[in-house]
Amino acid sequence: MENLLKDIEILRERLQKTWGLLDIDRQKAKIKSQKTKLNDPDFWQNREEAVKINKDLSEREGEVNKWEELKKEIKDLEELVAVGQKEKDISIAEDARKKYEELLAEYEKLEFIVLFSSPYDNSSAILSIHAGTGGVDAQDWAQILERMFLRFAEKKGWPTEIIHRSVGQEAGIKSITIRISGRWAYGYLKGESGVHRLVRISPFDAEAMRHTSFALVEVIPELPEAEAVEIKNEDLRIDVFRSSGPGGQSVNTTDSAVRIVHKPTNISVACQSERSQHQNKETALKILKAKLYKMQIEAKEDKAKKLRGEAQKAEWGKQIRSYVMQPYKMVKDHRTNYETPEIEKVLDGDLDGLAEAYLRKLKSR
Repeated sequence: MENLLKDIEILRERLQKTWGLLDIDRQKAKIKSQKTKLNDPDFWQNREEAVKINKDLSEREGEVNKWEELKKEIKDLEELVAVGQKEKDISIAEDARKKYEELLAEYEKLEFIVLFSSPYDNSSAILSIHAGTGGVDAQDWAQILERMFLRFAEKKGWPTEIIHRSVGQEAGIKSITIRISGRWAYGYLKGESGVHRLVRISPFDAEAMRHTSFALVEVIPELPEAEAVEIKNEDLRIDVFRSSGPGGQSVNTTDSAVRIVHKPTNISVACQSERSQHQNKETALKILKAKLYKMQIEAKEDKAKKLRGEAQKAEWGKQIRSYVMQPYKMVKDHRTNYETPEIEKVLDGDLDGLAEAYLRKLKSR
């Protein structure tokens, strides 16, 4: 019983330290302030902004409530075990140990947030997938990755919106851009940026030969600061085309889809999620600004990395992760050396282990 009491005390101290790191008390004050704003008659005049603030409030309050509940349960358990020890009542020991293990697991699950180090980690994310070389196999691989990320978002309870999707002629997709809305979405997904490599026996090869396919994943945070990025009209080429995919037949009968190319950087963004050409243009412009804003941030970070001698970039031929289906099963992240044989679970959206390993690697630098 004495050892159990010591374990609970250590857990309480760990929670208190994390409580301070996350500044839970300040978050509680912010939640109270935001709730007061909800009662302002003018609050809902800008409905889009009001919905965003209300959603953030709900998610933030949910997080704080979990920490408060955990703190209370640890305190209650500590008091119960202390009384049991004083009265030499060993009958509660087994149940108390089981409860401690549950609380420890819950703490470690919540503690994950401490790994987020970037100021943009709590933002929503814009995720793009592009099929690489390898023809229909690469396009099929891009679609497998699409499902993986959509399943991951679904498990996290994050709404998703397909902004643009280009379908392959035989199978799979050429590219897709998805908005993933949710607190910490970018923090969880930022480590997915780079080249993903698949090794398998191709379902499209009559001789059942083993093929290697590549797909490039890009992840950027959806940031209000990006709106401040100035783009000259003469630097843009805007093309309109007929939408294909989500939206129904009425979408496909008009040239509502928009592609914007930023000439100086050759960055291209397409959007076909809305029925209106004007709305698609606005969305594409927002994403373009976010990409340019991220480029500015990365340019500063690369300069600092060069000074430290650690500059690196995700490029074709420099895959961040390999997925092997044959002759054995394995997923391996080459940056962290994290690996698992459970490829089916990973492709079904179980990315927490990979995300945690990447974030811990960043934290250790």
